[in-house]
Amino acid sequence: MGTAARLARYLQVLAQAKKMGRERISSREISEYTKINATQIRRDLSAFGRFGKRGVGYRIDSLLLELRTILRAQGRHNLALVGAGRLGEAIASSPIFAEHGITIAAVFDTDAGKVGRAIGQVTVSSYQSLAQTVRDENIIVGVLAVPATSAQTVADDLVAAGVKIIFNYSEALLDVPADVAVQTSNPAVELLTALYFHLM
Repeated sequence: MGTAARLARYLQVLAQAKKMGRERISSREISEYTKINATQIRRDLSAFGRFGKRGVGYRIDSLLLELRTILRAQGRHNLALVGAGRLGEAIASSPIFAEHGITIAAVFDTDAGKVGRAIGQVTVSSYQSLAQTVRDENIIVGVLAVPATSAQTVADDLVAAGVKIIFNYSEALLDVPADVAVQTSNPAVELLTALYFHLM
């Protein structure tokens, strides 16, 4: 796991701790939630400045601010979600994106029966408007909540419209240009990974 991925995990824990009313947290506690060694956590954080005090821990508010700045989560990053089925609806209804400076600016679907329906804070648009909306809304991230059979076509359309980051919830192996980042989320694979390390 790279540094950015670890920092994102710390950010997730800190955001949840703040919701629970916590003001401080130790590297040991962050370690318990992330399963990342506490020494590694201290090393990662010290690379960007002095945030905590030995025996006292980290102030959650200030560390959240610093991590959001480091991970560029302070500004407004627009995301396009393609697929307004059950998975797309769950994604659009989750508050987690907004908590980290990410706005679901548009949701698209090819099903005329879903177009015009509100999911989360967004109204579903026709897939035909994808290219223009991506340009108009300065969208750089696309989330695929579509069947594997449609994923490559959707990825091609997003890339052609200017999207540089694709989060893929389908099982398709996407072929994209070298300057486009693809992150695939497969719960079964993640579960197998967890089982492997648990059963070792």
